[in-house]
Amino acid sequence: MAVYTEVSMDEANVLFEQLQLGQLQSLVGCAGGIENTNYFASTDKGEFVLTLFERLTAEQLPYYLRLMKHLAVHGIPAPNPATNADGDVVHTLNGKPAAVVNRLSGKSELHPQPAHCAQLGAMLAKMHMAAASFSMRQDNLRGITWWNATAPVIMPFLSTDESDLLQSELAYQNHIASSAAYVALPRGPIHADLFRDNALFDAATEPSEASQLSGFFDFYFAGNDALLFDLAVCLNDWCVDLDSGALQLPQSQALIQAYTEVRPLHPAERQLLPAMARAGALRFWISRLWDKHLPREARMLQAHDPGRFERVLRQRISNPMHLALLHTNPVHAP
Repeated sequence: MAVYTEVSMDEANVLFEQLQLGQLQSLVGCAGGIENTNYFASTDKGEFVLTLFERLTAEQLPYYLRLMKHLAVHGIPAPNPATNADGDVVHTLNGKPAAVVNRLSGKSELHPQPAHCAQLGAMLAKMHMAAASFSMRQDNLRGITWWNATAPVIMPFLSTDESDLLQSELAYQNHIASSAAYVALPRGPIHADLFRDNALFDAATEPSEASQLSGFFDFYFAGNDALLFDLAVCLNDWCVDLDSGALQLPQSQALIQAYTEVRPLHPAERQLLPAMARAGALRFWISRLWDKHLPREARMLQAHDPGRFERVLRQRISNPMHLALLHTNPVHAP
C-alpha cells in the first residue's frame, strides 16, 4: 500500500456520507505495498479501508470487488465492499476509481508457525470452493502471458546470470503450460497474492494457543487460474526461510495437509506442484524486478526486494518439492 493520490478529510468525507458509513473522524495513509493508494479511515460507525486504484480501471474493478463480496457472503473472512444507493461497488474520488471496505481485525503473522500455515491452508481451500459459484470471470492478469510480455522489458537491466535464469525458466514454464497435465488442472477464481502480510490473525486468548486467522485481504491481483498456482504462491511465502528461500518442511506439510483435508488434490495437481512452485516464484521475481527498475513515484512507497524471489526460484529448481510433502496424510482426488 502506498500513496500516489492525496485525499483530504473533506474529500473523503463526501464519499463516506454517500455510502452511509458515518462521519469521518480520521484518515491515515498506509505504507507498504506498491499498487494502489490506501488509507485507513475511522468514522463514528466503524473502521474502514479506502482504496484509490492507480492501475486498474473502473471497468476491471467489478470482478475483484464482487468476488470479495461473494466470498464474504459465503462465509469467507474477506473485506465486504460498501455499496451506494444504486448497489454500485466502484466509486470515484479525485478522478480515480475507488472502493471502501470494512477493516478486518487482527494483524499479520510475519513469522508463521505450522499452526498458522494450517489455518491458512484450510481457509484457502474453503475460499476456492466458495469461489467456484462466482459467476464473473477474468483471467489472471499477472499470469504467463504477462510474464512473457514483461520479461523483454526488464531484461536490459539484468546481469548475465539473472538474464540466463529468467530466459531458462520462461522456456520451462511455457513448456509446462502446453502439457496435458497443466490443461487438466482444476481452475477458478484465485487470490494470486496471498502472502503472509495479506492475511490477519486475532491474538490468542490463551498463551499456549496460536493466534486465530481473522481474514484475507488485498484481492486486487485475483483472477481465474489454476487453483494449484494459489497454493504454490502461499507455499513460497508462508513456508520458506526468507534469507535463503529454502522450504520449511513443517510449515509446508501443515499447509498442504490442511488444504487437502478440505479440498483433495487432483492427480495433475500432485504431479505439477513442483512446477507451479517455480511458476509462483517466477511471477513475483518478474514483478519485483519490474517495480525496481521501472518504478512509479509515490509518497510512502516501499519497493520489495526482487532478490528474495530469485532465491526462492533457484531453491525450487535445485530442490523441487517432492510429493513426500503429502505423505504424512495421503490424499486422493474424488
